[in-house]
Amino acid sequence: MHSFPGIRNLLLAAALISLLASPPASRAAENPAHPSRGEAIYRKLCLECHGDRGQGVRDKYDEVLEGDRSIESLTRIIERTMPDEKEDLCVGEDAKAVADYIYHAFYSPQARRSNQQARVELQRLTVPQYRNAVADLFATFTWRTGQPKADGLKAKFYNSRGQREKNLKIERIDSTIDYDFGNKAPEGEDFKPEEFSAWWLGSLIVKETGDYDFFVTSENGFRLYVNDTRTPLIDAWVASGGKKEEHKESIFLLAGRTYSFRVLWFKFKDKSASIKVEWKAPGKAREIIPQRHFTTASSPTTAVISTPFPPDDSSVGYERGTSVSKLWDEATTAGAIEAANFAVDQLYGLARTKEGAKDKDERLRIFSTQLVERAFREPLTEEEKERYVFRHFQETDNDQSAIKRIVALALKSPRFLYSNFESDPPSQHDIADRLSFALWDSIPDDNLFRAAEKGQLKTAEQIRAHAERMLRDPRAKAKMQGFFHHWLMMKEAQDISKDEDAFPGFDDRLMADLRTSLELFIEDVAWGDRPDFRRLIMDDYLYMNQRLAEFYGVETKPEAFEKVRFNPEKRAGVMTHPYLLSTFAYNKQTSPIHRGVFVTRNILGRALKPPPMAVEFNDSKFDPSLTMREKVTELTSPKNCQTCHAIINPLGFSLENFDAVGKFRTEDNSKPVDPSGTYTTLDGKQVKLSGARDLARYAAESPVAQHGFIEQLFHHMVKQPAAAYGPETIDQLRDRFQKDQFHLRKLMVHIAVLSAEH
Repeated sequence: MHSFPGIRNLLLAAALISLLASPPASRAAENPAHPSRGEAIYRKLCLECHGDRGQGVRDKYDEVLEGDRSIESLTRIIERTMPDEKEDLCVGEDAKAVADYIYHAFYSPQARRSNQQARVELQRLTVPQYRNAVADLFATFTWRTGQPKADGLKAKFYNSRGQREKNLKIERIDSTIDYDFGNKAPEGEDFKPEEFSAWWLGSLIVKETGDYDFFVTSENGFRLYVNDTRTPLIDAWVASGGKKEEHKESIFLLAGRTYSFRVLWFKFKDKSASIKVEWKAPGKAREIIPQRHFTTASSPTTAVISTPFPPDDSSVGYERGTSVSKLWDEATTAGAIEAANFAVDQLYGLARTKEGAKDKDERLRIFSTQLVERAFREPLTEEEKERYVFRHFQETDNDQSAIKRIVALALKSPRFLYSNFESDPPSQHDIADRLSFALWDSIPDDNLFRAAEKGQLKTAEQIRAHAERMLRDPRAKAKMQGFFHHWLMMKEAQDISKDEDAFPGFDDRLMADLRTSLELFIEDVAWGDRPDFRRLIMDDYLYMNQRLAEFYGVETKPEAFEKVRFNPEKRAGVMTHPYLLSTFAYNKQTSPIHRGVFVTRNILGRALKPPPMAVEFNDSKFDPSLTMREKVTELTSPKNCQTCHAIINPLGFSLENFDAVGKFRTEDNSKPVDPSGTYTTLDGKQVKLSGARDLARYAAESPVAQHGFIEQLFHHMVKQPAAAYGPETIDQLRDRFQKDQFHLRKLMVHIAVLSAEH
């Protein structure tokens, strides 16, 4: 079924509804007949160039008046620069009155939130939500492995090329698959050097969505199975005649899940025996698959939709499903067909019946009905059962054809593709839907669906109990990890390279290790015993393996990743993690500007306007004796640069004790590093910084930074503007956050419950 014109019309209609539902323009002045002193002066002296709400006037001053400066700072700017060429007309108390009016009427973040009459928008599933929803739709009919324990793979060795139980000699758990026996046999048992075999069985733990490259190197026969127990991903059962060869295949996998993993291998009359299994995960370097990604637990086959989709809209700072294009429509059609083929391939297992069984027809109808109900996230009426399920079995004698039609029709329906159809008050199934997409980016599981059916999601306590249960699922970890990747701009570091002469040993493998180090640190904080937001910015340890320890000059030389503590003055959480310090730096030198912009926007949650004119940093144009701090100070000295760089530079300078790869240093260009500076807060206060620790301490305790973190997390989880849930939403969440001692997982629950009840 490649064409669904009726459904396409419904999708276009839904898109039109979304456009018509856009928020209205900002409201006018509340009492124009009796303006305040500041408003009256603004109308007289400023309105001609800046517009009635600071929106700007074409050919006059077309920049919007919005930002996060304090009233005191705005007053000083008005006294110096406004009105243009008549600066003496608005000074002293007049300037202060105008600044106060501008700040509270439309300039400050609080004013903009109050003016935004935002509403929850009708949106389609994002690409990750679509893929997760399809995977979980079919997982409803199998089983889940729960929280996987990373304990390795089951391994069995046989003294024959066939895996017969009578020939089993060794049974154990292996952490990796990396063997080179040469011309010998495994030691300690009755093995014949010319003939023996092994298999490894368990599941693969995947924490990031993307394409995974698998490499198997061996001169012997083998088969590798990933997420499929019947068809191997790599089939080299017919060996290459004793010549060691590398075999490679790729597969697309979803984060927060485990996938069945099996390797069968044998030696028969070959001169030597070896096998090595490696992978290249998204954003990582090629490596032997480590134990932390293996579990001995079994896993069912997961429905992974690999159809390419156009990217989601990210223009507002977070991904959302607002665009309905021809490409997206075609992708959902291809995805529906891919899902239908999966259903047919796994049909009798999913329906829990067999070909020729007496109850086959009944079981197929029950399965199909439940599948459509789960896709729509609510029970079907008798009329809907006839339309979406029963008639397709009546129109064909071929079960597989009927199933394909049912699956494709369900997955092309707006009831599957859109996640937030509104009802007032929300139904029990609406609440379940919102809760599951907030925490999992996916459809409700069986427990949540049944709770909605029974009316057990009526109170905040009932909803919270389910949210806390769902938080223990690996899919919640995957969603939170996606947020941290966004918050810390980890996608920016895909192609970071450093000068080989300046930093020998800093290669793709080391950068991949740094990424793993950062991910392990975040996971330890967010999912450990003390999930305190402030620890993300303040803790003084890193996860390091032997390669990282040697490069960064650490005495401890752990084989695998372990915690390594540092002098608290030399490390402070994500603020000084070498992965981020390397990302926001040049290939030979630091970049206080890049680091300062990152800290300003992402850590401190302050807005920065794009520079009026981009100025390229050209190192060759500076005196070679200058430090990086001196070069940046010279580059950003013009007055029109200082509007933003007065904020950016002190933050970037505070990290100058760390070079371009995040190593601690005390000198730059043979001069002492000066990490001191003065940062001006939103309310005009001066914060003295003497280095990274001072910056981290301020950021961890800053209400503005906490506010920004909460707002970004809200948008990532809910995919809706926070203002749509009330102008005080973020402030209220921050109050709860503070009372909960900045508990990250409790914050996730608060956000999920709030969005579900709205």
